[in-house]
Amino acid sequence: MDALREKSIRIIIDTAIKSFADGFELRHNSDVNNPTGTINSKKNNCFISVLGDEFIFYSAFVRSFDSSFGNLLENIGNQIAKFSYQTNKTIHSYILTEQTQHISNLLDKYEDNICKPDKYEDNICKPAKEHYENFFVVQPKDVTSFLTKHKCDNWFYDEKTKTHYLIELKAGGDLDNKKAKSEKLALLKEYFMLKNVIPHDQNIYIYFATAYNKFGEENFWHQANVERFFSKDELLIGKNYWNFVCNDENGFNIVFDQYKISSLYIKNALKRIRTVYQC
Repeated sequence: MDALREKSIRIIIDTAIKSFADGFELRHNSDVNNPTGTINSKKNNCFISVLGDEFIFYSAFVRSFDSSFGNLLENIGNQIAKFSYQTNKTIHSYILTEQTQHISNLLDKYEDNICKPDKYEDNICKPAKEHYENFFVVQPKDVTSFLTKHKCDNWFYDEKTKTHYLIELKAGGDLDNKKAKSEKLALLKEYFMLKNVIPHDQNIYIYFATAYNKFGEENFWHQANVERFFSKDELLIGKNYWNFVCNDENGFNIVFDQYKISSLYIKNALKRIRTVYQC
């Protein structure tokens, strides 16, 4: 990665984290006298309150932090991606009944593990891009009645390679097993909507991603139910996600190094919030 791009990425991270820390501190400090505020309301749980003020503070603070921090990481990823990709938010398109039915049938097969083609071992249907990439339907001449708008969280386009990327990011390290099917459903709907309106010489890839590896960045990642619906080629776990958005094999190292530096904003904000709440 060239020095200018690295500097720009570091500025994005530093600015975003400082803004996050300032906003987080302001929000919690403004609630200090509010009995229904995020932290104070935790005292209403008699089972938690007997454990002391410090425990009340951290149990409420961490939960509030996690929910906000995920949005921060996604926003940082989207900002960094703009150096390498065109970023979009809305698909203006349509999806046909045959496509919706194909998605439903495909996910049922994954869930039930009943797939007949000989290339699958033991009749187990393993997720593969070919399952939806090779599905074609006759497009109607007039699609006016089908047209709709769909908001995307992460839709990147590489103009050089004519490739679109649709990404569902779970900022936490755990790709919720219970939601794997619904996440694949949403991505496949976006896939077909996009496929219906882009030129035939453009490609689309879908990814289920997480901002970190819950088992450790250098360790093997495995979640059986997620892998029932997503192939390995459809996953961007931890450092692979950051390398992708940075479009550089050293992307994660740069992002995490700057995060460690900028995290001082959050640490200092935490100390000041604790002082206000006298914990």
